Amino acid sequence: MNWFRTVRAELRKLTSTRMPLAFLIVLTAIGAATAMAVAFGTDMDGSKTFISTAADQQSLMAFAANAVLVAGLFGAIAVAREYGHGTVVLTFLTTPGRPQAVAAQLAATFVAGSLLGLVGAGISAGSVAAGLVATDYTFMVATADLVQVLAASTLAGGTGAVLGAGIGAFVRNTGGAVTGTILLLLIMPPLAVQMVSETASWVPNTLADVMSGVDGTVSIGLAVVAMSLWALVPAAIGLAAVTRRDVV
Repeated sequence: MNWFRTVRAELRKLTSTRMPLAFLIVLTAIGAATAMAVAFGTDMDGSKTFISTAADQQSLMAFAANAVLVAGLFGAIAVAREYGHGTVVLTFLTTPGRPQAVAAQLAATFVAGSLLGLVGAGISAGSVAAGLVATDYTFMVATADLVQVLAASTLAGGTGAVLGAGIGAFVRNTGGAVTGTILLLLIMPPLAVQMVSETASWVPNTLADVMSGVDGTVSIGLAVVAMSLWALVPAAIGLAAVTRRDVV
């Protein structure tokens, strides 16, 4: 089977369940909470300095860090559940070459994760703009900065989904894959920073903020490369595991 047809089939599988809808609902809920925070939230002195400048508003809109986690969980569940339900057997029967089949899965999750990241950033930006209507402030973020926020979240979502998919392919259990993703993205980075402070510049949250233009710890180019490595290493481990082990 043509590889691109395999990717299309994987995308169809991802959209044939209610899982994407569930994640969209989560994104909408996050957006609603952001809008309420902008409209009704205040600092301790009663002011709203957290939205008083373009930089503050851009930081509030930056969704890339959330996109990594949300899309990471999406990718982990999407791949791991195929092993749990045994549907991956049909995939390997249709595409006997396991590396090609796994690559198609990773490509499909990258596309889906990128869309989740883009939608999440769009909802976040729209929520900030909507919340500002209830305040004395206007939307100050420049178009270029808004595009950067959207692009960063899109890339972060794609890489996060690939990271989760790699863990799902390695663990092959939905609960274990979700736990592994949370450990890798939420638990391990702070521990690494506590042990070696220099790692703070290279954890996913920092890299996501750099790509969004709200942190200048490293260059954007290095942040993109480092974020890609966060995804490619688990993906390579998952691919190696699939090619070396029995399917079930």
